[in-house]
Amino acid sequence: MPQHHPNTPVCRDCDGFATATVTTGGRNRDGSRTTLRITCQACHGTGHALPRPALLVPAGR
Repeated sequence: MPQHHPNTPVCRDCDGFATATVTTGGRNRDGSRTTLRITCQACHGTGHALPRPALLVPAGR
């Protein structure tokens, strides 16, 4: 029997690639490169969009 998985929408800002590693150009003492780990600020590194609350629009008089 097939398993159902909830369809979680992908983050619009990072397109699902929530974490990137950027090199600073320097090297550590052991010879490895110095890197920074950057996470998406919109989804907080999950890669999935959180459901947005409905906006209240004033209507009528």
